[in-house]
Amino acid sequence: MPKITKEDALLYHSRGRHGKVEVIPTKPYGTQFDLSLAYTPGVAYPCLEIEKTPEDAYNYTAKGNLVAVISNGTAVLGLGDIGAMAGKPVMEGKGLLFKVFADVDVFDIEVDEKDPAKLIEFCRQIAPTFGGINLEDIKAPECFEVETELKKMLDIPVFHDDQHGTAIISAAGLLNSLEITGKKIGDIKMVVCGAGAAAISCSRLYVSLGVRKENIVMADSKGVINTKRKDLNKYKQEFITSRDLDTLQQAVKGADLFLGLSAACMMSKDMLLSMAKNPIIFAMANPNPEISYEDAMATRQDMIFATGRSDYPNQINNVLGFPFIFRGALDVRASTINEEMKLAASKALAALAKEPVPDSVLKAYNVKKLNFGKEYIIPKPVDPRLISCVAPAVAKAAMDSGVAKYPITDWDAYKKSLDRRLSEHIKKIADCSGM
Repeated sequence: MPKITKEDALLYHSRGRHGKVEVIPTKPYGTQFDLSLAYTPGVAYPCLEIEKTPEDAYNYTAKGNLVAVISNGTAVLGLGDIGAMAGKPVMEGKGLLFKVFADVDVFDIEVDEKDPAKLIEFCRQIAPTFGGINLEDIKAPECFEVETELKKMLDIPVFHDDQHGTAIISAAGLLNSLEITGKKIGDIKMVVCGAGAAAISCSRLYVSLGVRKENIVMADSKGVINTKRKDLNKYKQEFITSRDLDTLQQAVKGADLFLGLSAACMMSKDMLLSMAKNPIIFAMANPNPEISYEDAMATRQDMIFATGRSDYPNQINNVLGFPFIFRGALDVRASTINEEMKLAASKALAALAKEPVPDSVLKAYNVKKLNFGKEYIIPKPVDPRLISCVAPAVAKAAMDSGVAKYPITDWDAYKKSLDRRLSEHIKKIADCSGM
C-alpha cells in the first residue's frame, strides 16, 4: 500500500462534494403526487399510525436501518481530546464504513459536551430517531458511565465501539491463537499494557471466554494495578492483582499473552524473550505498536503477532465487527447488544478464518494464498463473506438470549438478502473508484 501523505488525505476529503457522506431520497419525488405522499397531506397517515403504534416507526420511516454515530471528541483515534468538530472526519468515516460494508445508514453527531450526565441526556432525547447508537471516541472512564446508563434507559442497541470492537475482534484472534499454540484458555497468563476503555473491555470479554481473572495482570502508565495502589478508579479496581508485581517488565515474565492497548515502545526485546513458549502478542497501539513487527520477528520465531496496522499480518481491525454486529442487531430489532451477541461475533470471525479464502481477497492483498495459521488468525476486512457470517450469528444470539423483537425464521433467505446488500455496494464502490 502506498504511503498516505497529508496532501493525499486532505485532497480526498475536500475534492468534489466535501466530506465523505450524503443523504439521498429513497422514494420517488418527480411528480406533484409523489411530493404530496412524501410530505403534506400524505405524510399525516403514517404519523397517525406511529402515534397509535410506536413500533410502526420501523415500517414507515428509516429508523430501523439508521444508526447514530455519536462522539464528543475527547479520545479521537491516536489524537486525544481534539474536540467534537475536529473529530467529525472520523465520524463521517465511520458512517462510510457502516454503509459500504453492511448497508447501514448513519447520521454522525458531534456533541460539544464533556459532562457525561449531559451527554447521556442528549443521547436519550434524540434516541427516537434511531434504530441504534454507536458511541465513538469518548474518553475513559466517562465512556463506561455513558454507555451503561444509556443501555439502562433505551430499548435500542447502544454500543461503544472503542471498548467492544477491539475486544470482539481480538477475542476471535485469541481463540484461534490458542488453537494453533495448543494452549488452554483457562491456563494462560495474560498481561495487559494499558487500562483504558479498550483494555478493560477486552479483559472482561476474555474472562467471559474463559480466561481466569486471577491470571490477568494489568498495567497503566504508573505501573501494575495491584493492591498497593490507592489511585485506582472503580473500573481499574476490577483487575487488581495481589501478586507482588510493580512493573510491566516484571509482569510479562513467563506470560502467555501480551495485550497492548497503550503506546509505542512499551515492550522491549528482552521483555519479549522473557515470555513463555509460543507467546501471543497483540500489540495494538496505533499508529506504532508497543513493539515493532520488525523487532518482534527478529527476537523470536515461536510467537503469534498481531497489530492494529494493515501493513502487517493479523490486523485487529474494528471494521471486522461493528458494521455486521449492528446489521444483525437491527435486522431482529434487538433492544441491546449483549454479551451473548458479542461472543457470537467473536466465534463467527474465528470460524471464518479457518475457511478457504476467496480469490477476491487474495487479489486485494496481492498474495497467492492465505491459510489459517500463525500469520492468518482473523479474516481480512475486505472478505465478502463477513456480512453473511457475522450478522446472522449476532441475530441468532439476540434471539436465543431473548432481546430480539423481530425474529428471523428463514435463515437461508436472510443470508441471501445480506449478500445482495453487499453486491449492490461493491458495484457502487466500483463506480466511485473512477471519480
